[in-house]
Amino acid sequence: MVKINSDYTLLRSSYLFSTIAKKVKEYEQANPDANIIRLGIGDVTRPLSPTIIDSLHKAVDEMAAAETFRGYAPDLGYEFLRSAIARNDYELRGCDIAADEIFVSDGAKSDSGNIQEIFSKDCKVAVCDPVYPVYVDTNVMAGRAGTYDETSGKWSNIIYMPCTKETGFLPEIPTETPDLIYLCFPNNPSGSTMTKTRLQEWVDYAVRNKAIIIYDAAYESYISEDDVPHSIYECEGARECAIELRSFSKNAGFTGVRLGFTVIPKTLMVDGVTLHSLWARRHGTKYNGAPYIVQRAGEAVYSEEGKKEIRGLVDYYMNNAAYILNGLKKAGYEVSGGVNAPYIWLKTPKGMTSWEYFDYLLNNASVVGTPGSGFGPSGEGYFRLTAFGDADKTKEAVDRIVNM
Repeated sequence: MVKINSDYTLLRSSYLFSTIAKKVKEYEQANPDANIIRLGIGDVTRPLSPTIIDSLHKAVDEMAAAETFRGYAPDLGYEFLRSAIARNDYELRGCDIAADEIFVSDGAKSDSGNIQEIFSKDCKVAVCDPVYPVYVDTNVMAGRAGTYDETSGKWSNIIYMPCTKETGFLPEIPTETPDLIYLCFPNNPSGSTMTKTRLQEWVDYAVRNKAIIIYDAAYESYISEDDVPHSIYECEGARECAIELRSFSKNAGFTGVRLGFTVIPKTLMVDGVTLHSLWARRHGTKYNGAPYIVQRAGEAVYSEEGKKEIRGLVDYYMNNAAYILNGLKKAGYEVSGGVNAPYIWLKTPKGMTSWEYFDYLLNNASVVGTPGSGFGPSGEGYFRLTAFGDADKTKEAVDRIVNM
């Protein structure tokens, strides 16, 4: 008799952003003339830059000729892209990462969900709270989370590290020792960042306790302050305890193109086995690689013109972030983030819950954001706004919120 994977039935009723989409659709149907402005899901809105478009066109033309046609990509990704990544993202920042320690993929979301497959089901997982839902949900699917408590909003086998106003929205070393530690900085959803000194403390802790840090650096291109590391490998000892996830989605606008990569140093070992070899086996078995034309587009990101254009995209979104942050501050909102990250984290007014404020904002201003409680129990009473919108619409959204 066929049986399902019962761990999937333990998942909460729907993914956070699916619930938001459903609510917005119902509002649209009831208010067909409403001019809705979406500052909820972290999807980019600016077009791909000219240099990237040119590289895509050229690569497509190559696919039309027998002499330059490409089929399946190499398991790790094309060498031209991996070398560009190693040089620009790591070597130039003083990090010891080689091209053959980089695995090209279709994005950080896939990798952040799949990376747990190379670890034992018995591993104890620690996550920041609030947290990007994928980290928790994929461990639920793997049977690693235990049982869900409706009252606390927590899974019994997951270690939650509260990131609250009192902690500067940063995690503190947990009292219970984890095996796997998920860290995302600059942080989604709160926009908080760690200094290099603070991140070094986590690396030292992981090395001492033989734990593995899964470090999501998808938003590193938004860092503006000098004491905030762009990579965990800027910290001494990180090669012995850390896996890093990166994305082209938020810097180069590849949310609809799909490209990312995972870094696993060959020196990173558990029980005498290199995690690099395990991920290589998993990668080669379950994945046929990002398309050639997309990897060529990724390579263009690191060209001199590409770098200038990407900087322009990042600056565009960070100008939005500054407008949201400053506008809400002037209006008396308690806000953070928006300096090294494209997310603004605000305290809900008048004692509203996160979802009450979502409904209030939608019904009174036709503005969509993301309830903080959707990211974990410590997100209750908070709300996330994204800077990834059109500049004029972002300004209008802030004006509507301020004038409610």
